[in-house]
Formats: sequence, structure tokens, C-alpha cells
Amino acid sequence: MLTNYIKIAWRNLVRNRLFSAINIVGLALGLATCLLILVYVLHELSYDRFNDKADRTVRVFFRGSVQGNQMNEPHVMPPVAQALHSEFPEVEEATRLRMGGSPLISYQDKTFKESAFTFADSNFFQVFSIPFLKGDAKTALLQPNTVVVTQKFAHKYFGSDDPIGKIITLKTENNAYKITGLVDKIPSNSHFDFDLFASMASLPEAKSSSWLQSEFFTYIVLPKGYDYKQLEVKLPQIIEKYMGPQLPQAMGMSLAQFHQKGNELSLLLQPLTDIHLHSTFSYDLKPLGNIRYVYLFGAIALFMLLIACINFMNLSTASATKRAREVGVRKVMGSSQPALIGQFMIESLLLTTVALALSTSIVRLVLPTFRAFVGQELPLDFLGDYWLWGGLCGIGLLTGVVAGSYPAFFLSSFKPVVVLKGGPAFRGGPSGWLPMGKGAGLRSSLVVFQFVISITLIVATTVVYQQLMYMQHKPLGYDNDQVIVLPQTWQLGSKEALLRDQLRQDPRIVNVSLSGFLPAGQSYGNNFFVSPDNNQAQIVKSLRYDVDENYIPTLGMKLQLGRNFSRDFSTDSSAIIVNEAAARSFGWGNNALKHTLKHILSNSKDTQKTYQVVGVVKDFHFRPLHERITPLVMVLGNNAGTLIVKAKTPDMAGLLASMEQKWKTLMPNEPFVYSFLGERYQNSYATELKTGQILGFFSGLTILVACLGLFGLVSFTTEQRTKEIGVRKVLGASITSIVGLLSKDFLKLVTIAIVLASPVAWWTMNRWLQDFAYKIDIDWWMLALAGALAVGIALLTVSFQSIRAALMNPVKSLRSE
Repeated sequence: MLTNYIKIAWRNLVRNRLFSAINIVGLALGLATCLLILVYVLHELSYDRFNDKADRTVRVFFRGSVQGNQMNEPHVMPPVAQALHSEFPEVEEATRLRMGGSPLISYQDKTFKESAFTFADSNFFQVFSIPFLKGDAKTALLQPNTVVVTQKFAHKYFGSDDPIGKIITLKTENNAYKITGLVDKIPSNSHFDFDLFASMASLPEAKSSSWLQSEFFTYIVLPKGYDYKQLEVKLPQIIEKYMGPQLPQAMGMSLAQFHQKGNELSLLLQPLTDIHLHSTFSYDLKPLGNIRYVYLFGAIALFMLLIACINFMNLSTASATKRAREVGVRKVMGSSQPALIGQFMIESLLLTTVALALSTSIVRLVLPTFRAFVGQELPLDFLGDYWLWGGLCGIGLLTGVVAGSYPAFFLSSFKPVVVLKGGPAFRGGPSGWLPMGKGAGLRSSLVVFQFVISITLIVATTVVYQQLMYMQHKPLGYDNDQVIVLPQTWQLGSKEALLRDQLRQDPRIVNVSLSGFLPAGQSYGNNFFVSPDNNQAQIVKSLRYDVDENYIPTLGMKLQLGRNFSRDFSTDSSAIIVNEAAARSFGWGNNALKHTLKHILSNSKDTQKTYQVVGVVKDFHFRPLHERITPLVMVLGNNAGTLIVKAKTPDMAGLLASMEQKWKTLMPNEPFVYSFLGERYQNSYATELKTGQILGFFSGLTILVACLGLFGLVSFTTEQRTKEIGVRKVLGASITSIVGLLSKDFLKLVTIAIVLASPVAWWTMNRWLQDFAYKIDIDWWMLALAGALAVGIALLTVSFQSIRAALMNPVKSLRSE
């Protein structure tokens, strides 16, 4: 019986080649897209789960509020790890990371700039499961000036030689480090990605007892089954015990007084497996994901599969009249409805199996490109992953059952007496655009559903694109065009000023500034707690920039009030320039130049410093547009280490070559490294840009599959109305009127879809835009554009078959019956 079912199913697929092909291609694209997104989503959800202690490891982070200014940082103070380990017996282990910047590292004649460098506690590799290839994980970082490196780093510096025992030099510190361990590469689904782990014992700040400094990423391990929130509620006592005694000296008030003024300081806990998708920090050890995007792409995968199933159901039920007599004969010959249902379900599963095989071929073909597209190493092994085959078979079976269930019940319910007499399978149906009125309402609803999804995705893609364009072209308050950043100029020592002066003499260079504080990309950071006019009742946390007198003109910033720094004023060592946000925060308005700021978090009261405000710079964006502009202050400092060069030339390549020559003259053995400030700004939105590209790609695929289904329905409808078209042409109907006749009912459905999709799309994308402090408004034209595109795509799809039918010779049309 089963063999007979399969044989008949195969004959029907071959007999209806066009509809079979449309169904197979549509299902294959839907399944392939679903599988690709599934791999991407599972990879996003797998972050940090490779660690043996992932389910009981949490990260400590800091959150606070001072005079309404929010602090939300993924790192905490140096002593936190030791304090938690000693105070709470449930803390089994505590370990720390601290970013090491981007030092120049040399070995013999090789020197490279390394950005993947960090300091780690000696027990770091007991908390995180990173397999050692050589060395002892328990002792590798016990001693100062030791370092564990990855295989990638070792190959770059030592080739095939054994790296253990080799000595590398960090030119930033002029310190030598001994390699004591070799690990494989850090898994791509880790929230950090480093090639060098230097001993924390090498870092003097790691031994600091200050609870008023930060920058240490701290992780603790809890007992199995322990709820981390039970520990979190105890953390305020740690703040009171350790930070409380240090606060009066720093701020001139007790912790209780600090809290009475509405301020807050707190330590909180975050599960390790939540870091990648659920963090709300503006920066972290590595660019993070967003759980909303996981939900979005998961929804796209589901909708893509639904649309493919809808196409199957629509075409199967629409083509049912061709098989009405077959069903009637089978019933007369004694076939039961369950047997007929089984026959049609076998046909559905056969078609799904063919589509599934095609989809796996598509995935294997495009996966390398998709990996490069999303910038992640997405694991997918068709041969070794048994869960994958199980999942594929499960998806295929589910798809076949879902897609084939309605057509099976629909076809098996035909009345043999009616269909064998040549009557319609169902009486009472409308004489509308699709035959068999009982199924027409459902098919119409499914077409509307398809286009609701397609229109929503078009709106989403448009909004994402417009927000990206807004971010890339919004006035930032500074000029990043042709601004070149030369990091690591500290290597020049006393020659740094010489290089700066040589660059200024080049007519292609407008100005040069010496400061490592940049408004885009990786930059120095310095939190600065100040009180206006020595009023400690009003404390504001700001960001501090140490700059020279050329910083503001080099970056094209505008002064709203007052003047720039000048070396001609000896008092400018105690001068300060604030941004407009700081002036507003202090309530100064346009009278900021009459006021002073006192730095209140110096090590001791006698070293606290008072600054006179000499200028107010117009607000500029020094954080991504997700965040509001916050208070910022600039002080005149000798912050050597980075040169910022403002150029104005059509010959940028020639200028860079000249700059490199000057560098090589002064430092012949060190590489010339540079970046553009504009590129650094663009890279700040790499995640949003990539998301927009992925969304656009999958939206296009979804619309393509929807159009395949629409094309199949139009083809079938045209075939069913061949005689009607012939009669109309004989009676003088024009090609335009026939095309309009065949198109109008489909366009009505698309119009209904536009009405339904518009509020859904508007609400969804408004929620997405809430992540940005500076954002576009969703204008009416975005919804209108999506609707126009949907109508255009539908009209193009319908018109192709309609015009073909309208051009057919009426004699041939009439003979076809």
C-alpha cells in the first residue's frame, strides 16, 4: 500500500511540473533560510556556555546615580573580587580581567601592534574552560611578568618553534614577559577574545585598595543550584563596609548623607550566559549581541517557513479541481477518507523530502558566504552533527504535516456524486478569482497573511536603513573628515614633539593635536567627579578629556562661550572647558565663565584641585547615538601618546606616504600605524549595519518566496480561465482589460495586507528605535513606500502570467477545453 501511495504521488508530481517546481523551490528556500537563521540564532544563544562552570558563574558590575547622572559599567573596583571571596562562603572562586590596551609587542626583529591583550588573575583558567596545549593552567600566571598566548599569536611571532619560555617585550611598558602557557584560540562564542593573557601580578593597580576606581572585570563562581540573587541582596553591605569609609575623604560626606541626597552606588550580578545578549552597557570586552535581534531573526525564520507552507496549501487546494474526478472514482471504488488523507499526506511528505534535500544543498553552498556576511564562525557539520540531522528530519516532517494537512482533508472531502457528474467540488462558492469557493476564503486570507509579513519586513528594512543613514550623516559637533589618528607616538619619546612640528609644516595638514582622548572608537577614558563652586551637595560625574591647546581647532569644535586653552596663559594649568551638557547640569546657563569646578575624588583632600571655567564648547557626540550627550570637561594636559592630524588634500595616499617617511626617519624599526577618525566612527555602528544587511537579505528572500506562491496561484487561475479569456478576446476585449480582470482581485488582497501591516510595522519599529537616544521619526512615506513596493511586486508577478494569457490565440484557448 505504501509503495503504491509513493508511486502515485511521484506520478502526480511529475504530471504537474510547474506547480511541483514552485512548491519544491519555495519550500527549499524557506527551509534553507530557516536553517541558516537557526544556526545563527543557536550560535548567539550559545555564548559562554562552553565553560564547564557557565551555569554558576556570574559577573559583578557597577551601577550608580549621582545627581541624576547614571553610571552603568561592566567593570568594578580592584578589591571587589577579594572582598566577595573573603566575606561570603558561597563565593567559591573570584577572578578578574583588565584590558591591556593595544601595546606594541616585539620579539627579536618582529614588532606588531596587538589589540587583543589583557591582564588576568592566576586562577582565571580555573574559572574559564580554555584548554591548554602547553603549560600548566594552575601555575602559568602565578608569577609577575608571565603571559599565556594563543596558537595564533605564537605562530605569528615564532612560526613552528615552541613558544614556551620565549621572552617578548611590551614596548608600552618596556617590560619583558615570559611565555608560560599556550592555549588554542578563544571560542568565537565567548564574550571576550584575547590572544595574550598577562599575569595580573604584573599590574600595580591590581593591588590597589581603592573602592573609588574601576576597570576590573570581575567574575565569581557560586555553588551548583545556588540562586545568584540571594547573594546580590547582600552586596549593599559590601558597599557600606568597604566603600563607605573611603567616601568622606573623597566627597566630604558619609555614605548615608550621599544616599540622602538621592544618589546611589551599587554592585550587581549578571549571569555569564546573559552577558552577550542581555547587557545594557555602552562598551564591553567585545561587541555584544542583542536579544531583540535574536527574536527578530527567529521570527523571520518562522514566518519564512510559514509562507512556504502557505504556498503549498494554496497551490494544493487551488489545483484540487484537477483531481476531483480521481477522488470521486477512488471513493466509488471503496476508498475511505482516511486512506485518501494518507495518500495526500504521502504526496506532501514526498515533496517536502525533495525540498529538504535541495535546501541542505543550498545551505552548504551559501554557508561560507553567510559566515563572512555575519562575521561569525557559525558551526555547521552535516556529517558529524547528529542533532542537525534529527532537527532537519523533525523540521521536514513538521513542515510536511503542516503543509499537507489542510489539502489532504480538503481533497478527501469531495462528494463523488457531484464531481463525477462534472459539477464543482463544492457548491455555493463565489464565482471570484479562485475556483472552489469553499477554499477561496482561506486562500485569500493566506495570501493576505503572506503580504502582511512581506510589507512589515519592507518597512523594517527601510527604517533600519534610514536610521543607519541618520547616524552616519548626523552632525556630530566635530569634523571627522580627513582626520588621521597616529596611536603609539609615545614611542618617540622626546621626538614626539619633533614629529608634530614636522607634520605642521606640511601644507596639506591643517592642524595637529596631541591627545589620546578621541570622540570615536577606542579612546582613553577618565571618569571625573566634580562639584561646582566647591558645593559638595551637588556632585556630578563627568568624562574628563586631557587635551592640548590645538585639540578643539583640530577637530573643528565650536566654542559657545569663552576661549580656548592657550600656552600664553600660565593659569591655564588650572583652567577647564566644559560642554553645554555640563553647564546645563550645573544650572549655569550662559554664566558658566564665572564659576569653578572642584575635583573631589583625588587621593587626599590636600591634593584636590579647583579649576576655573574659561570656555564652554558646543555639545558634540563622544558616545554612540544610543546615548544622550552627558557632561564632559576638558583640562589642559600633557597627554603624550597619540597624534590627531587634520588634513585637507585630494592626495591622501601621498600625504600618508610622506607621514610614514617622517616616522621611519625618527623610528626606523617601528611600524607606522594609523587610522581615520571617520572610519572609527563608522565602526561604532558595525552591529547595526550588519543587522540591517542581514534583515534586508532575509526580507528579500521572504518576499521572493511569497511571490513564488503568488505566481503559482496566478498561473493556476489563468489556466482555469483559459476558455473565458478566449471568449472575451473573440468578443473584442483588449489585452489591458484582460490583464486588469486577472490582476484586480490579487491587488485587492495586497491592499488589505497594506492596511493590516502598516500599524504592526509602525509599532514594531518604534519599539526598535527606543534603543537610540537620537533617532529618526517613522514618516508616512516609509509605510507608503512599503505599500507601493508590495503592490509593484505583486503587479509584476501577476502581470507576467496575465499578459501571457491575454496574448494567447483565442482559437487555441477555446480548443483547450
